[in-house]
Amino acid sequence: MIRAALLLVSFASAAAAQSANVVAEGCVACHGPGGRGSGTVPPLAGRDAADLAAAMAAFRADERPATIMNRIARGYTEAEIAAATAYFSELR
Repeated sequence: MIRAALLLVSFASAAAAQSANVVAEGCVACHGPGGRGSGTVPPLAGRDAADLAAAMAAFRADERPATIMNRIARGYTEAEIAAATAYFSELR
């Protein structure tokens, strides 16, 4: 029973990490490899997860100026945003 529970937790953690990687791949097209920024597009790597999540919320609500991020942000679920912001905040 305990082995099954540990296996389930391990699988859930691996799935969450995979989800974060998949979501983050959509960001690096503009934000550069590893989310380190690209040209005039700001870096995401190493930023506070709460700040990134607040920025995404502001983009979704059209409260933050954007050329395209307001539309992109609406395409992500809350869980995807949480996964991506956690992922980028841990990068250095």
